[in-house]
Amino acid sequence: MQFVLFTDNISELTIRDACRGAKQAGFEGLDLTVRNGGHVLPERVELGLPDADRIADAEGMTIPLIETSIQEATSPHAEKIIAAAHERDRTFKLGYWRYEPFGTLLKQLDDARRKLESVVRLARRYYIRPCVHVHSGPVLTNGLLLYQLLKDYTPEELGAYVDVMHMTLEGGRSGWEMTLDLVAPWITVVGIKDFVFQGTARDEFGQQRFQTAFVPIGDGMVPLPQFFARLKQLKFAGIVSFHAEYKKPPRPFTTPQLLEQSARDLQFLKQILAKL
Repeated sequence: MQFVLFTDNISELTIRDACRGAKQAGFEGLDLTVRNGGHVLPERVELGLPDADRIADAEGMTIPLIETSIQEATSPHAEKIIAAAHERDRTFKLGYWRYEPFGTLLKQLDDARRKLESVVRLARRYYIRPCVHVHSGPVLTNGLLLYQLLKDYTPEELGAYVDVMHMTLEGGRSGWEMTLDLVAPWITVVGIKDFVFQGTARDEFGQQRFQTAFVPIGDGMVPLPQFFARLKQLKFAGIVSFHAEYKKPPRPFTTPQLLEQSARDLQFLKQILAKL
């Protein structure tokens, strides 16, 4: 497996400093944001991504994966991003298709399929594979819906970016495992983070409400040993991206604290892998 650090939460660092911080924490590369507000802006990708690669090369790091907001072939700068990503034979994560309103899910899935098909056609021209990220909440890639988007494509054409936290959040006791079972041939990237439920105020009916809070991996509800045991069974040997969602309440980290915790997270996962 190749362990990389997602740069969304260290966006204030230069690419060089992000490489150095991630390398010191034990990572082999970056999962680089190429989107508005990211480390490389979409309109500058033709120069920005090669520059990022040169910096990573000089620092002894790699950029095997980029995160984009591409939803369809006509998304702003989509072809430029895909063409630039092709230069290093890397993969790229797509953006999300929102779910709303209730009662129209089948139509929304059909719309998402058409948009996805346009991206896959474009990506074929550059011999590069897009990945669909499993997410929780009102999006069309949560849990078991992912299979509905992948099933018409070969694993060479389209990949799955499975995310153990989002799969646990939406999949409960067994949904995450069933999702892995269904999308196994397409798994290209694994996202890592952990969470707990925290109680909030009761609603107007008196019902107790809860919200998710990010915690260091191993401290939350994500079944990491069981998840990676299944990945081992599937002989997964791809990219593992640590998302380090530590700048959010209840105790937001500084960037040095985030990098220190990411180093501990990586060691924790390696300890699990050594025992499997």
